[in-house]
Amino acid sequence: MPAAAAAPGDDGGPDGGPAGALDAARAGVFEALGDPVRRRLLELLVAGEQPAGALVAALQARVRITQPAVSQHLKVLREAGLVQVRAEGTRRLYAVDDAGTAAAQAWLARFEDTFAQPLDALATELARGRRDRRRAATREETAQGEAAG
Repeated sequence: MPAAAAAPGDDGGPDGGPAGALDAARAGVFEALGDPVRRRLLELLVAGEQPAGALVAALQARVRITQPAVSQHLKVLREAGLVQVRAEGTRRLYAVDDAGTAAAQAWLARFEDTFAQPLDALATELARGRRDRRRAATREETAQGEAAG
């Protein structure tokens, strides 16, 4: 399902506008990812295209789930634009939809700087603490050497 176009000036739109409300398409992506079964399905599909039967079997090995329930989860992922399906005879093959995951990554990328600056400051403070401890140890060694000599 293609992503819905945001209106001009819409917060969080494709133009990289200010943070704000998600448009309906991106909201659907994150709602779909809110379920652990759907996240597991995406994890299984990262390895590559797989038939629905293999996905059902992989999930059933970990949790009690029916084939119709798996089909419903796959439908939600497909409607959110996170997976795509193609028919091969009677089989349905599922794969990660790169466009859908790229939209989610682009939205999340806006927060990288938000986390980077505090982490950089923490790294600076940790380095400063190590430097101060080394200087204190050197002064102590020097004082002990002078007292002994």
